[in-house]
Amino acid sequence: MDGAKHWLELVNDGKQNPKAKEIDAIKNSITPNDLFSILYTSGTTGNPKGVMLSHNNLISNSIACQVLAPFQHTWIALSFLPLNHVYERMLSTLYFYLGVSVYYAESLETIGDNLKEVKPQIFGTVPRLLEKVYDKIVAKGEEQTGIKKKLFFWALDLGLRYELNGANGWWYEFQLKIANKLIFSKWREALGGNVVAVASGGAALQPRLARVFQAGRIIVLEGYGLTETSPVIAVNNFQPNSIKFGTVGTVIDKVTVKIAEDGEILVKGPNVMLGYYNRPDATAEVMDSEGWFHTGDIGIFEENRFLKITDRKKEIFKTSGGKYIAPVMIENKLKESPFIEQVMVIGENQKYASAFIVPAFAFLKEYCKRKEIEYTSNEEIIKNPVIKARIIEEVEKVNKTLAQYETIKRPELLSREWSIEKNEMTPKLSLKRKVIMAANKDLLDKIFGAE
Repeated sequence: MDGAKHWLELVNDGKQNPKAKEIDAIKNSITPNDLFSILYTSGTTGNPKGVMLSHNNLISNSIACQVLAPFQHTWIALSFLPLNHVYERMLSTLYFYLGVSVYYAESLETIGDNLKEVKPQIFGTVPRLLEKVYDKIVAKGEEQTGIKKKLFFWALDLGLRYELNGANGWWYEFQLKIANKLIFSKWREALGGNVVAVASGGAALQPRLARVFQAGRIIVLEGYGLTETSPVIAVNNFQPNSIKFGTVGTVIDKVTVKIAEDGEILVKGPNVMLGYYNRPDATAEVMDSEGWFHTGDIGIFEENRFLKITDRKKEIFKTSGGKYIAPVMIENKLKESPFIEQVMVIGENQKYASAFIVPAFAFLKEYCKRKEIEYTSNEEIIKNPVIKARIIEEVEKVNKTLAQYETIKRPELLSREWSIEKNEMTPKLSLKRKVIMAANKDLLDKIFGAE
């Protein structure tokens, strides 16, 4: 900004006017349990609420997480998630505490270039971005020909079958070494070449992505938490035997988790918020008389250690036949298809479950090119009977893995991606289901008015 002071001028002003006594008085007046920050929730299921976090909430979470990766003060972190989101706020606190250098990406569009430029050892992300990275890699593999293409998909198939601790045997491990040298080394180069760990949170990570990236020596540490828990509750980590695909890892130190009778995850610990700002009514809804915070998520423990999220309590819906549908689980299975970019399962109080599907248009363009199908626009391609049938084929593959009452019938394709700008997604890329439903009422009527 024109006329603004350079930040070093501000530092020098402070040195010339130290006011040590006043600063000490302010510092001494602040206690660990004093309010540090008010962060507003995304409001996916209602109006945003101001989450009051204390100094101790955030610091306790950072200290508990410092042992979960082999951090060094020489490390570099790339930051590109919103700094007003608790996830990146806590990671930044952790980086500063450990002396890790933090570089900030110029924009979401420049992340690829920034990774190559900065060469970080760690960065935090959300699954949506990892999905995009994976899809771009696969699309590049599709562009290859001959032996290069065969090698790429041989390595990819190996990666998707990866099991921890050499469980696939010596022959698999031998092949994986070759795949790492020939193929996965290029994946690591695309992330700057130095990545030790990727912290993933904010939504469920597809287990196949965790497998294939780990096979390629890119360790994705999937974790779980909420704004109200500062945020980390559990995370896969570098401690011995502390990673399990399909789970959000083990509960962090000094935090306690129990599963309620209805399956809801309850939490106690120094990371749990002070309450909602000026909303004692809302605070009382989530904090019980024994001090347990009710997360609103449904989960189980696997092997008595690894927490697995099965769905969001408020997102589970019931069909008119009285059957409960867990949409997130089905959506994650559908998004494993290279043809599907985004999906929202619907069907509350209806006879069956259905879905809005946003195709992966970049992949679709390549597919149409190979199959010599004319691609004029997104709007036209989703009307093409061949393309519709091909995507339905992907849905049917998933349907075979579901209970009969969960199967997706009469899905409809949409011509553009949902976005934060259009208020259809939160900053951490969660779907605002009510907004999307309201915007697509005509399609809803088409799907469920059919019977």
